[in-house]
Amino acid sequence: MDTVDATVARLREQCLSRGASGIQGLARFFRRLDQDRSRSLDARELQRGLADLGLALDMAEAEGVCRRWDRDGSGTLDLEEFLRALRPPMSQAREAVIAAAFSKLDRSGDGVVTVDDLRGVYSCHAHPKVTLAEFQDYYSGVSNSVDTDEEFVAMMTSAWQL
Repeated sequence: MDTVDATVARLREQCLSRGASGIQGLARFFRRLDQDRSRSLDARELQRGLADLGLALDMAEAEGVCRRWDRDGSGTLDLEEFLRALRPPMSQAREAVIAAAFSKLDRSGDGVVTVDDLRGVYSCHAHPKVTLAEFQDYYSGVSNSVDTDEEFVAMMTSAWQL
């Protein structure tokens, strides 16, 4: 585990131990860190906010965390990037049932759900294609609100008739 991964694990543990387990709690925490009210965090805001939690990072570590979490290349973290980074990893059972549901949609088997795959099943105007990574990312968020693997697998199996 590299230092950024270790920092993420420590931050996740700190947030959860302080009761910020729900999305609303983490969103409030994010807003507290966002000192300039830009709706994004730079490395300095992240460093200061984490120090308040007792998680001291030097600037290089804070910049490394920002680079790792910054998916859009903006140089800062928006709320979505912050929440995605703090989500705990999903179990293998959850990942497997999500992949099975995606495979059911991906009729061509090319790893991308397109309009042709969904014709007659779903209106794709807003999202003309979806990758497995995007599908997993969506269900990773859903997964956080389901307590056990058994409940999650049952929900996915029922919803997708797997």
